[in-house]
Amino acid sequence: MRQKIVAGNWKMNNTLNEGLKLTTEIVNMVADEVRGDVKVILAPPFVLMPQVKNLIKNVDKIYLSAQNCNENVSGAFTGEVSASMISSIGATHVIIGHSERREYFKETNAQLAKKVDLALANNLTPIFCCGESLEIRESGNYETFICNQIKESLFHLSADEFSKVVIAYEPIWAIGTGKTASSQQAQEVHAALRKYVAGQYGDDIAESLSILYGGSCKPDNAKELFACPDVDGGLIGGASLKSRDFTDIVKSF
Repeated sequence: MRQKIVAGNWKMNNTLNEGLKLTTEIVNMVADEVRGDVKVILAPPFVLMPQVKNLIKNVDKIYLSAQNCNENVSGAFTGEVSASMISSIGATHVIIGHSERREYFKETNAQLAKKVDLALANNLTPIFCCGESLEIRESGNYETFICNQIKESLFHLSADEFSKVVIAYEPIWAIGTGKTASSQQAQEVHAALRKYVAGQYGDDIAESLSILYGGSCKPDNAKELFACPDVDGGLIGGASLKSRDFTDIVKSF
């Protein structure tokens, strides 16, 4: 059975006190309300990661993720954070290739492949993001575009390495634009990704791959999205900043 996952990406939000309050609320709600087979992941800003880790260390349902890592092992890269640093504080996951990183920081598929390699080398699970813009969606070539992102950043991995990756599909055209991706549109792309992975690594690995939906998932649409056969959870943005909303999304399974 595929792992069910809900990951909260806080992005550049929350001061120390705000982050501690949010984490404490989520910990209490998850402990009381969430069934044990759903993995909950929190991805706070780098400066909050040690404090968040301390609050979740005794909660077996909640894991810690970074929002990014550098593609180099170490060195003179002021302001950057390495995969080994992230691993050293007890994180288990790292988001790689988020649409905002691709757009604002011009991250390439080749660059992301290096990040994936370093994440895996440091025992971190990459949450690898892929997705298309409105222009590509309307061109009709979106499946080819998304599959190429997967191919260029992940298909160099061995089958064993690939089996440790989580994929998150982000329909960029449906994030903060007023447009909404339907559950049918999400399922279509998730199924296409799983089929594409099967062509490279076989059905067993494709069927065990967790593919998350990352396009404006909220409490009012999470249950419908998570009911889709190839949607295994969500990478949650804005709704992860409210403990009640985030927990309700987790409970949607």
